Amino acid sequence: MAIHMFQQLIDTLKKSPKKIVFTEGTDPRILEASARLLAGTWLSPILIGNEDEIKAAAEEACFNIRGAVIIDPVNYPDMENMVQAMVELRRGKMTPDECRAALKHGNYFGTMLVKMGVADCLLGGATYSTADTVRPALQLIKTKPGNKIVSSCFILVREGVGANTVLAMGDCAINIDPTEDDLVEITTEVAHCARLFGIEPKVAMLSYSTKGSGHGETVDKMRHAYEKVMATHPDFDVDGELQFDAAVSPKVAETKCKDSKVAGQANTFIFPNINAGNIGYKIAQRLGGFDAYGPVLLGLNAPINDLSRGCNAQEVYSMAIITAALA
Repeated sequence: MAIHMFQQLIDTLKKSPKKIVFTEGTDPRILEASARLLAGTWLSPILIGNEDEIKAAAEEACFNIRGAVIIDPVNYPDMENMVQAMVELRRGKMTPDECRAALKHGNYFGTMLVKMGVADCLLGGATYSTADTVRPALQLIKTKPGNKIVSSCFILVREGVGANTVLAMGDCAINIDPTEDDLVEITTEVAHCARLFGIEPKVAMLSYSTKGSGHGETVDKMRHAYEKVMATHPDFDVDGELQFDAAVSPKVAETKCKDSKVAGQANTFIFPNINAGNIGYKIAQRLGGFDAYGPVLLGLNAPINDLSRGCNAQEVYSMAIITAALA
């Protein structure tokens, strides 16, 4: 199933090739993934860093990166235009000297390459923290019109046939305790993201209660968020509040909420807070046999994604494809 999903994404990229920035150009995992991408013609890597150091690192690890674009912030010919553009984007919050200093770092420099149209998307975080990847994106790329927050989802893939082989879960990585309105935005973004990965979203807004069986602030939050989603997106297949068993088990759904168009067949899950989301996707990953791809950042004007610092080259390669598919 994972192979099929990625082949679909690659086929889409073949019709419209993209350029992706890697902010950590000397990292061996980035270099291995770049070498694999360079074997095709549908996603071109741009490596940030000192050219000699990147080439030496690639040679030492025996990765062929011939054909990769390497850009060093230290001698970038368009730096002054980039500085001026960043000053305008920061709207007086940073001086030209402060912007110039920030642009010496791959996370800010790479983000500005996307902003200025040199690249279509960015993947960072092999050595940077999530905050160091997200902060430049928020400051420079900014959220899409109508969006107030950046959120995230994980795509979970398990080999097999039938239902529940590809799932979407959010927000498991960014928003600690989203409000009702935040949850509306998260639900909308996760559902749209799910469609990109071949999931026709049936969205369950999760809780420890199903349709009033339990009581509490988080129950009310999920119920009210569901009502707001239905008011703004009546075409969505969404229901809430639902317990997880009612969301995925047809037998339980028949008992607890038999008139629901989602219960018993949900494939897209919205959690009430980051605690539940982070724990939930990791249970699916570690005990359910799913491969987890993400976090996929949602709500930005351009695709910027974050890697785990413990990632391997295969994960970099997979996340590069996913990131470019969002462009």
